[in-house]
Amino acid sequence: MTKINIQFTRFSAFYSPLISTISGGFLAEEGLEPSHSIAPPGVSAIEALLDGSAHVVQSALSQGLTTLEKGEIPATVHFAQINEMDGFFLTGREADPDFTWDKLNGKKVLVDHGGQPLAMFRYACHKAGINYDDIIAIDAGNGAKMDAAFRAGEGDYIHQQGPAPQQLEFDGVGHVVASVGVPIGPCGFSSLAATPEWLESDMAKAFMRAYRKTRAYVNDTPAAEIAAAEASYFPEVDQTVLTNTIEFYQGLGCWSRHVEITKAAYEVTLDVFEHVGRLTKRHAYEDVCAPPPTE
Repeated sequence: MTKINIQFTRFSAFYSPLISTISGGFLAEEGLEPSHSIAPPGVSAIEALLDGSAHVVQSALSQGLTTLEKGEIPATVHFAQINEMDGFFLTGREADPDFTWDKLNGKKVLVDHGGQPLAMFRYACHKAGINYDDIIAIDAGNGAKMDAAFRAGEGDYIHQQGPAPQQLEFDGVGHVVASVGVPIGPCGFSSLAATPEWLESDMAKAFMRAYRKTRAYVNDTPAAEIAAAEASYFPEVDQTVLTNTIEFYQGLGCWSRHVEITKAAYEVTLDVFEHVGRLTKRHAYEDVCAPPPTE
């Protein structure tokens, strides 16, 4: 077995296509022994590629765009997608099957102020026909602090990635009212990154064989079965909650069967960051993305 080191920027059920390469045994089938880690708060997983402590990382196209905006050439490339849609949710205090985004106007919303989550949320508001500035957006800190604040009664709505919203609902604290991904549609949200040199290796080819099988698995396998395999990675999450989260993501279509980062999805990501004023130009696809390894 050859050891492969994988690092996550965020670790949640949203990244099941990468988690399941491990929990589903697909890497092992290719002779790879996986070890995974999570990047420390405030540290990009890209750093693990640069110092050699990781072979492949979960990242986002925005990382490459940010580097280019600094006038630098990225030392790494994004070679495959993980999620082709935003995986955040809006949770309210009450059930609202007739929710519309204009109900956020004048309301206190605990918004994840991470670079990409905030940019995507602002763009979702734009696509939904409301002005972000008409919302009382609250920065309550990181995900754990946001969750604690909402549970303590702060805010009318909260913006979170699964399975946190589903756990709130399970605990009777709130009700999921909307998916942020729906107004935006397909985009380059989260991706796999590596060095160009690693992409030429036999390990990279073996990884991609496993990853292609995993993407079929996360689409074709019942959510409860995927959740059971992943349960040990989420010891604080009720397995019913994990199942519900995976089932929603399967229906959302964020885990599309193709692994390539499409140019169409990349262009929407440019739209998002252009809208929030974080781009000085529309950078070329080839400056950020590369095709996945092939045999």
